Amino acid sequence: MTPPTTQDVDLLIVGAGPTGLYAAYYAGFRELSTAVVDSLPEPGGQVTAMYPEKVIYDVAGFPAVRGRDLVDALVAQAGQWGPSYLLGRRAHALTPDGDGYAVGLDGGATVRARAVLITAGIGEFTPRPLPAGTGWLGRGMVHFVPALEAHRDQHVVVVGGGDSAFDWALALHPIARSVTIVHRRARFRAMPATVRQVEGLGVRIITDAEVTEFRGEPELAGVAVLRKGETEPEVLPAHAVVAALGFTADLGPIESWGLEISHRSIAVDSTMRTARERVYAAGDVASYPGKVKLIATGFGEAATAVNNIAVALDPDAHLFPGHSSGGE
Repeated sequence: MTPPTTQDVDLLIVGAGPTGLYAAYYAGFRELSTAVVDSLPEPGGQVTAMYPEKVIYDVAGFPAVRGRDLVDALVAQAGQWGPSYLLGRRAHALTPDGDGYAVGLDGGATVRARAVLITAGIGEFTPRPLPAGTGWLGRGMVHFVPALEAHRDQHVVVVGGGDSAFDWALALHPIARSVTIVHRRARFRAMPATVRQVEGLGVRIITDAEVTEFRGEPELAGVAVLRKGETEPEVLPAHAVVAALGFTADLGPIESWGLEISHRSIAVDSTMRTARERVYAAGDVASYPGKVKLIATGFGEAATAVNNIAVALDPDAHLFPGHSSGGE
């Protein structure tokens, strides 16, 4: 259904990642009408767009949970309160409007909100390119793996040396015919424990080397890998290349909202309030001394922000409303 041109809510959440979804649940628990806007077409933010099949190990209560499953559970949790989702839309100008704000979106829609909570994560992200893969995106090369089964019995080459590269190697190893990691340096940015785990599986790791050519027509069949100091490349069989080279990110229009921003992070106080009245931030986008960027941290910050927003909107409200599991 097409969203209305103008929508009035108590709270506008900018960002539909895990922190924003949990904030939508908690806002409903506090009986606040809520809209959630995100430039991506699906809820889940970076987890859905980049790591839906990745297993997450640091969410409390889950020894391990797939990114896709975590997002589905958060959407269901928030859904009991009926938040309005405005997906595939970018938030632009933040304009004072009465005792709140009017936020303009792509397509001309406007949301009038009494308070705004920014849960934009790292902001809008763009994968770093693999030069040799120019023209191969979508026909053999990917930056993320939305469905592991698509690579069953394939030869897969993962390019990169960070956590994502090694996480993809771990996830693909049980189903791919072979997995090879190629990294241009001898040292890795990935967690040492993850590197040891991948090495223990017998995954081939080629260091001080670069993928210089994709081969095959019309489908990818192999890649040429050239080691430093050598003149002839080694040709590896490859049905797929995962270019896990990281990404660039920025906060886009949010940077012009009059907030205190440094290194794509918004400064907040202990209530999660920013430099502007009734504008709050939570999750990876929020910054304060001692901050640890975890999904679990974002959940706590979302609850803190929403409870303080509830009091800002109604000074007679209690900061702590009691536990959701509490009885009469």
